[in-house]
Amino acid sequence: QVQLVESGGGLVQPGGSLRLSCAASGFTLNYYTIGWFRQAPGKEREEVSCISISESTTYYADSVKGRFTMSRDNAKNTVYLQMNKLNTEDTGVYYCAASRIRLGTVQDTCITKRVFHIWGQGTQVTVSS
Repeated sequence: QVQLVESGGGLVQPGGSLRLSCAASGFTLNYYTIGWFRQAPGKEREEVSCISISESTTYYADSVKGRFTMSRDNAKNTVYLQMNKLNTEDTGVYYCAASRIRLGTVQDTCITKRVFHIWGQGTQVTVSS
């Protein structure tokens, strides 16, 4: 069964850190673009960060650049999102997704959610004092 499973969400105070994990099963992450997306209440789902596994290139949304870092562990078939200096605007449900379609750069792919055809169930991140 092809699936992505996120974990690592939770409640954290402003300025704190969390690390999200996205474990793939039923397929290998090689040759995929893996993305992290988030959706806050009442807002559309937005891209946060993406990584091209085969090219090891990453993209970060301006709102998280310098605070969030994507990485991967090929042996575990897992990608991670390290989130530092969290603020209340980072609150939302975080989803990971995978795409075999590559549109130009990793940024081009990341901002085109419709090309991501495998989605996880999401993990809640709440930043609050």
